[in-house]
Amino acid sequence: MTSETPGWDAIDAALARLYPGVRARHLGTIIKWALGGPDPLDGISFYPRTDPVPHWHAVTFGMSELYGKQSDNPEDSGWGFEFTFRIRRHPDEAEPPIWAANFLQNLARYVFSTGNWFEPNHHMDLNGPIALDRETLIRAVVFTEDPELAAIETPNGAVQFLQVVGITADEYAATQAWSVVGFLQLLAARLPLLVTDLDRASITDDLDVADAVLEGRQLEGSSTATLALAEFGWRPDGDLIRLVIGAHVAPRVAETLLGRLPFGRSLRLDGPGSSAEFSSGNFFVGTAEDAVNHLDVVLTSEALDGLLQVLVPVAGTRLAPGAEPLVVEIVPTEIRDQEGNIVRTIG
Repeated sequence: MTSETPGWDAIDAALARLYPGVRARHLGTIIKWALGGPDPLDGISFYPRTDPVPHWHAVTFGMSELYGKQSDNPEDSGWGFEFTFRIRRHPDEAEPPIWAANFLQNLARYVFSTGNWFEPNHHMDLNGPIALDRETLIRAVVFTEDPELAAIETPNGAVQFLQVVGITADEYAATQAWSVVGFLQLLAARLPLLVTDLDRASITDDLDVADAVLEGRQLEGSSTATLALAEFGWRPDGDLIRLVIGAHVAPRVAETLLGRLPFGRSLRLDGPGSSAEFSSGNFFVGTAEDAVNHLDVVLTSEALDGLLQVLVPVAGTRLAPGAEPLVVEIVPTEIRDQEGNIVRTIG
Protein backbone atom coordinates (compact mmCIF):
# COMPACT_ATOMS: atom_id res chain seq x y z
CA MET A 1 0.00 0.00 0.00
CA THR A 2 1.32 3.45 -0.92
CA SER A 3 1.72 5.80 2.02
CA GLU A 4 -0.21 9.08 2.00
CA THR A 5 2.58 10.71 4.02
CA PRO A 6 5.83 9.60 2.32
CA GLY A 7 7.76 12.75 3.23
CA TRP A 8 6.70 12.61 6.88
CA ASP A 9 7.50 8.89 7.02
CA ALA A 10 11.03 9.50 5.68
CA ILE A 11 11.72 12.11 8.38
CA ASP A 12 10.31 9.80 11.07
CA ALA A 13 12.61 7.02 9.83
CA ALA A 14 15.67 9.27 10.08
CA LEU A 15 14.71 10.28 13.61
CA ALA A 16 14.04 6.66 14.59
CA ARG A 17 17.62 5.80 13.60
CA LEU A 18 18.97 8.59 15.80
CA TYR A 19 16.51 8.03 18.67
CA PRO A 20 15.58 4.32 18.67
CA GLY A 21 12.75 3.68 21.09
CA VAL A 22 12.56 7.31 22.21
CA ARG A 23 9.14 8.96 22.24
CA ALA A 24 9.19 12.61 21.21
CA ARG A 25 6.93 15.35 22.53
CA HIS A 26 5.09 16.39 19.38
CA LEU A 27 3.32 19.72 18.97
CA GLY A 28 0.90 19.65 16.05
CA THR A 29 -0.80 22.46 14.15
CA ILE A 30 -4.59 22.59 14.50
CA ILE A 31 -5.40 24.37 11.23
CA LYS A 32 -2.85 23.75 8.48
CA TRP A 33 -1.38 26.57 6.40
CA ALA A 34 -2.86 25.08 3.23
CA LEU A 35 -6.32 25.37 4.82
CA GLY A 36 -5.86 29.02 5.79
CA GLY A 37 -4.19 28.52 9.17
CA PRO A 38 -1.48 30.88 10.48
CA ASP A 39 1.25 28.26 11.00
CA PRO A 40 3.19 26.83 8.02
CA LEU A 41 4.61 23.90 10.00
CA ASP A 42 2.33 20.90 10.41
CA GLY A 43 4.18 19.95 13.57
CA ILE A 44 7.38 20.01 15.60
CA SER A 45 8.87 17.04 17.46
CA PHE A 46 10.99 17.64 20.58
CA TYR A 47 13.38 14.92 21.72
CA PRO A 48 14.67 15.18 25.31
CA ARG A 49 18.44 14.73 25.57
CA THR A 50 20.79 14.41 28.52
CA ASP A 51 24.07 14.28 26.61
CA PRO A 52 26.43 15.93 25.94
CA VAL A 53 24.41 18.59 27.79
CA PRO A 54 20.73 18.43 28.71
CA HIS A 55 18.74 19.87 25.81
CA TRP A 56 15.71 19.54 23.58
CA HIS A 57 16.34 18.54 19.97
CA ALA A 58 13.49 20.02 17.94
CA VAL A 59 12.76 18.93 14.35
CA THR A 60 10.11 20.53 12.15
CA PHE A 61 7.62 18.98 9.74
CA GLY A 62 6.42 21.23 6.94
CA MET A 63 9.28 22.95 5.16
CA SER A 64 9.49 19.87 2.92
CA GLU A 65 6.66 18.08 1.14
CA LEU A 66 5.18 15.71 3.70
CA TYR A 67 2.37 14.34 1.56
CA GLY A 68 2.14 14.23 -2.23
CA LYS A 69 4.64 15.91 -4.55
CA GLN A 70 3.45 19.43 -5.39
CA SER A 71 6.47 21.43 -6.57
CA ASP A 72 8.00 21.23 -10.04
CA ASN A 73 11.48 20.58 -8.62
CA PRO A 74 12.13 16.83 -8.72
CA GLU A 75 15.44 17.09 -6.83
CA ASP A 76 14.29 18.82 -3.64
CA SER A 77 11.29 18.24 -1.44
CA GLY A 78 9.52 21.55 -0.89
CA TRP A 79 12.05 24.11 0.30
CA GLY A 80 14.65 21.34 0.48
CA PHE A 81 15.11 21.39 4.25
CA GLU A 82 13.56 21.04 7.66
CA PHE A 83 14.64 23.14 10.63
CA THR A 84 16.25 21.63 13.68
CA PHE A 85 16.87 23.53 16.89
CA ARG A 86 18.70 22.44 20.05
CA ILE A 87 17.63 24.28 23.21
CA ARG A 88 19.31 23.92 26.60
CA ARG A 89 16.93 22.46 29.20
CA HIS A 90 16.92 21.74 32.90
CA PRO A 91 17.26 18.00 33.60
CA ASP A 92 13.83 17.92 35.29
CA GLU A 93 12.09 19.83 32.50
CA ALA A 94 9.35 17.57 31.14
CA GLU A 95 7.64 19.80 28.61
CA PRO A 96 9.28 21.47 25.58
CA PRO A 97 9.55 25.28 25.47
CA ILE A 98 6.59 26.83 23.68
CA TRP A 99 8.63 29.91 22.77
CA ALA A 100 10.91 27.70 20.65
CA ALA A 101 7.93 26.29 18.76
CA ASN A 102 6.60 29.80 18.15
CA PHE A 103 10.02 30.93 16.96
CA LEU A 104 10.31 28.06 14.47
CA GLN A 105 6.84 28.85 13.15
CA ASN A 106 7.92 32.47 12.72
CA LEU A 107 10.98 31.38 10.71
CA ALA A 108 8.79 29.16 8.53
CA ARG A 109 6.29 32.00 8.11
CA TYR A 110 9.10 34.28 6.92
CA VAL A 111 10.15 31.74 4.27
CA PHE A 112 6.61 31.04 3.06
CA SER A 113 5.70 34.74 2.99
CA THR A 114 8.82 36.16 1.34
CA GLY A 115 10.12 33.27 -0.74
CA ASN A 116 13.56 33.75 0.85
CA TRP A 117 14.94 30.43 2.05
CA PHE A 118 17.86 29.53 4.29
CA GLU A 119 21.02 27.53 3.64
CA PRO A 120 24.07 26.59 5.76
CA ASN A 121 26.04 29.69 6.85
CA HIS A 122 23.10 32.03 6.33
CA HIS A 123 22.37 34.37 9.21
CA MET A 124 19.62 36.62 10.58
CA ASP A 125 19.57 39.53 13.01
CA LEU A 126 16.43 39.18 15.16
CA ASN A 127 16.49 42.85 16.27
CA GLY A 128 15.62 41.74 19.79
CA PRO A 129 15.73 38.75 22.15
CA ILE A 130 14.95 35.36 20.65
CA ALA A 131 12.49 34.56 23.46
CA LEU A 132 9.88 37.16 24.41
CA ASP A 133 9.51 36.15 28.06
CA ARG A 134 13.18 35.65 28.92
CA GLU A 135 16.12 37.90 29.72
CA THR A 136 18.70 36.72 27.20
CA LEU A 137 21.61 37.97 25.14
CA ILE A 138 20.66 35.67 22.24
CA ARG A 139 19.52 38.12 19.56
CA ALA A 140 20.54 36.58 16.23
CA VAL A 141 20.73 33.19 14.55
CA VAL A 142 22.97 31.41 12.09
CA PHE A 143 22.21 28.22 10.17
CA THR A 144 24.33 25.12 9.77
CA GLU A 145 23.94 21.44 8.95
CA ASP A 146 22.64 19.47 11.91
CA PRO A 147 25.67 17.63 13.33
CA GLU A 148 23.74 14.37 13.83
CA LEU A 149 21.11 14.32 11.08
CA ALA A 150 22.46 13.87 7.58
CA ALA A 151 20.44 14.84 4.51
CA ILE A 152 17.93 12.22 3.37
CA GLU A 153 16.27 11.22 0.12
CA THR A 154 12.49 10.99 0.19
CA PRO A 155 9.96 10.04 -2.50
CA ASN A 156 9.41 13.80 -2.91
CA GLY A 157 13.09 14.75 -3.17
CA ALA A 158 16.04 15.56 -0.93
CA VAL A 159 15.67 17.04 2.55
CA GLN A 160 18.50 18.66 4.50
CA PHE A 161 18.27 19.15 8.26
CA LEU A 162 19.21 22.79 8.86
CA GLN A 163 20.05 23.59 12.46
CA VAL A 164 19.20 27.02 13.87
CA VAL A 165 21.89 28.30 16.26
CA GLY A 166 21.20 31.23 18.56
CA ILE A 167 24.03 33.73 19.04
CA THR A 168 24.54 37.07 20.79
CA ALA A 169 24.74 40.47 19.11
CA ASP A 170 28.52 40.56 19.65
CA GLU A 171 28.88 37.11 18.12
CA TYR A 172 26.72 38.12 15.18
CA ALA A 173 29.00 41.10 14.57
CA ALA A 174 31.95 38.68 14.53
CA THR A 175 30.29 36.52 11.85
CA GLN A 176 29.79 39.61 9.68
CA ALA A 177 33.29 41.01 10.15
CA TRP A 178 34.90 37.61 9.60
CA SER A 179 33.13 34.34 8.75
CA VAL A 180 30.12 32.30 9.86
CA VAL A 181 32.09 29.10 9.23
CA GLY A 182 35.10 30.25 11.23
CA PHE A 183 33.02 31.55 14.09
CA LEU A 184 30.90 28.38 14.30
CA GLN A 185 34.10 26.39 14.72
CA LEU A 186 34.97 28.53 17.75
CA LEU A 187 31.43 28.19 19.08
CA ALA A 188 31.27 24.41 18.59
CA ALA A 189 34.44 23.99 20.66
CA ARG A 190 32.61 25.60 23.59
CA LEU A 191 29.00 24.53 22.97
CA PRO A 192 28.67 20.80 22.19
CA LEU A 193 26.24 20.18 19.30
CA LEU A 194 25.79 23.98 19.10
CA VAL A 195 23.01 23.94 21.70
CA THR A 196 21.29 27.32 22.10
CA ASP A 197 21.54 28.39 25.75
CA LEU A 198 19.49 31.47 26.62
CA ASP A 199 21.43 32.03 29.84
CA ARG A 200 24.94 32.09 28.42
CA ALA A 201 27.25 35.05 27.95
CA SER A 202 28.90 35.93 24.66
CA ILE A 203 31.96 33.82 23.87
CA THR A 204 33.56 36.97 22.47
CA ASP A 205 34.07 38.00 26.12
CA ASP A 206 36.82 35.35 26.09
CA LEU A 207 40.05 37.08 25.06
CA ASP A 208 41.20 33.98 23.16
CA VAL A 209 38.02 34.07 21.07
CA ALA A 210 38.28 37.82 20.48
CA ASP A 211 41.90 37.38 19.37
CA ALA A 212 40.93 34.50 17.03
CA VAL A 213 38.18 36.59 15.43
CA LEU A 214 40.53 39.55 14.99
CA GLU A 215 43.25 37.35 13.51
CA GLY A 216 40.77 35.66 11.17
CA ARG A 217 39.46 39.00 9.96
CA GLN A 218 42.94 40.41 9.42
CA LEU A 219 44.15 37.34 7.52
CA GLU A 220 41.02 36.32 5.63
CA GLY A 221 38.72 39.34 5.60
CA SER A 222 34.96 38.99 5.65
CA SER A 223 33.03 36.28 3.80
CA THR A 224 29.84 38.36 3.87
CA ALA A 225 29.16 39.59 0.33
CA THR A 226 25.65 40.99 0.92
CA LEU A 227 23.87 42.62 3.83
CA ALA A 228 20.07 42.75 3.69
CA LEU A 229 19.12 45.74 5.82
CA ALA A 230 15.67 46.99 6.75
CA GLU A 231 17.23 50.37 7.56
CA PHE A 232 19.19 51.27 4.45
CA GLY A 233 18.53 53.46 1.45
CA TRP A 234 20.02 56.24 -0.61
CA ARG A 235 18.80 59.25 -2.56
CA PRO A 236 20.18 62.24 -4.47
CA ASP A 237 20.47 65.35 -2.31
CA GLY A 238 21.39 68.25 -4.56
CA ASP A 239 24.99 67.68 -5.59
CA LEU A 240 25.33 65.03 -2.89
CA ILE A 241 24.35 61.38 -2.51
CA ARG A 242 22.73 60.74 0.84
CA LEU A 243 23.11 57.28 2.41
CA VAL A 244 20.47 56.61 5.07
CA ILE A 245 21.46 53.93 7.57
CA GLY A 246 19.96 52.80 10.87
CA ALA A 247 22.06 53.36 13.99
CA HIS A 248 21.71 49.69 14.92
CA VAL A 249 23.36 48.44 11.72
CA ALA A 250 25.88 51.23 11.08
CA PRO A 251 28.75 49.56 13.01
CA ARG A 252 28.03 46.25 11.27
CA VAL A 253 28.25 47.93 7.86
CA ALA A 254 31.56 49.54 8.88
CA GLU A 255 33.04 46.27 10.12
CA THR A 256 31.97 44.40 7.00
CA LEU A 257 33.32 47.08 4.65
CA LEU A 258 36.62 46.86 6.50
CA GLY A 259 36.62 43.10 6.02
CA ARG A 260 35.81 43.29 2.31
CA LEU A 261 37.21 46.27 0.40
CA PRO A 262 40.86 46.08 1.56
CA PHE A 263 40.83 42.44 0.38
CA GLY A 264 39.60 43.38 -3.10
CA ARG A 265 36.04 42.18 -2.43
CA SER A 266 32.86 44.14 -2.90
CA LEU A 267 29.96 44.53 -0.48
CA ARG A 268 26.35 44.93 -1.52
CA LEU A 269 23.79 46.60 0.77
CA ASP A 270 20.18 45.72 -0.01
CA GLY A 271 17.48 47.96 1.47
CA PRO A 272 13.70 47.84 1.06
CA GLY A 273 13.67 50.00 -2.09
CA SER A 274 17.26 50.46 -3.20
CA SER A 275 20.69 48.90 -3.12
CA ALA A 276 24.33 49.93 -3.28
CA GLU A 277 27.51 48.08 -4.25
CA PHE A 278 30.76 49.18 -2.60
CA SER A 279 34.13 48.24 -4.08
CA SER A 280 37.72 49.49 -4.08
CA GLY A 281 39.51 51.38 -6.86
CA ASN A 282 39.46 54.84 -8.42
CA PHE A 283 36.82 56.91 -6.64
CA PHE A 284 33.38 56.87 -8.30
CA VAL A 285 29.79 57.36 -7.17
CA GLY A 286 26.99 56.90 -9.69
CA THR A 287 24.18 54.82 -11.13
CA ALA A 288 23.72 52.79 -14.28
CA GLU A 289 21.01 53.93 -16.70
CA ASP A 290 19.23 50.58 -16.43
CA ALA A 291 19.45 50.41 -12.62
CA VAL A 292 18.10 53.66 -11.23
CA ASN A 293 17.63 52.22 -7.74
CA HIS A 294 21.14 50.79 -7.57
CA LEU A 295 24.15 52.87 -6.59
CA ASP A 296 27.76 52.00 -7.42
CA VAL A 297 30.35 53.34 -4.97
CA VAL A 298 34.05 52.80 -5.70
CA LEU A 299 36.31 53.94 -2.85
CA THR A 300 40.00 54.65 -2.52
CA SER A 301 41.58 53.64 0.79
CA GLU A 302 41.36 57.28 1.95
CA ALA A 303 37.68 57.51 1.00
CA LEU A 304 36.97 54.22 2.80
CA ASP A 305 38.62 55.60 5.95
CA GLY A 306 36.44 58.70 5.71
CA LEU A 307 33.26 56.66 5.30
CA LEU A 308 34.15 54.45 8.26
CA GLN A 309 34.55 57.53 10.45
CA VAL A 310 30.88 58.48 10.05
CA LEU A 311 29.36 54.98 10.25
CA VAL A 312 28.75 55.28 13.99
CA PRO A 313 25.56 54.52 16.00
CA VAL A 314 24.84 58.19 16.70
CA ALA A 315 21.93 59.91 14.98
CA GLY A 316 22.86 62.80 12.70
CA THR A 317 23.98 63.75 9.18
CA ARG A 318 27.69 63.89 8.37
CA LEU A 319 29.83 64.32 5.27
CA ALA A 320 32.24 61.44 4.74
CA PRO A 321 35.74 63.03 4.77
CA GLY A 322 37.56 62.37 1.51
CA ALA A 323 34.49 60.65 0.06
CA GLU A 324 32.50 63.65 -1.21
CA PRO A 325 29.78 63.70 -2.51
CA LEU A 326 28.75 61.00 -0.02
CA VAL A 327 26.84 62.19 3.03
CA VAL A 328 25.69 59.70 5.67
CA GLU A 329 22.47 60.14 7.63
CA ILE A 330 22.29 57.90 10.70
CA VAL A 331 18.69 57.47 11.85
CA PRO A 332 17.62 56.14 15.28
CA THR A 333 16.68 52.47 15.44
CA GLU A 334 13.70 51.35 17.49
CA ILE A 335 14.15 47.86 18.91
CA ARG A 336 10.80 46.16 19.39
CA ASP A 337 9.75 42.99 21.16
CA GLN A 338 7.75 40.26 19.45
CA GLU A 339 4.52 42.09 20.27
CA GLY A 340 5.70 45.26 18.53
CA ASN A 341 6.42 47.31 21.66
CA ILE A 342 9.46 49.60 21.61
CA VAL A 343 11.88 48.36 24.25
CA ARG A 344 15.00 50.33 23.27
CA THR A 345 16.10 53.11 20.95
CA ILE A 346 19.62 53.15 19.50
CA GLY A 347 21.08 56.43 18.30
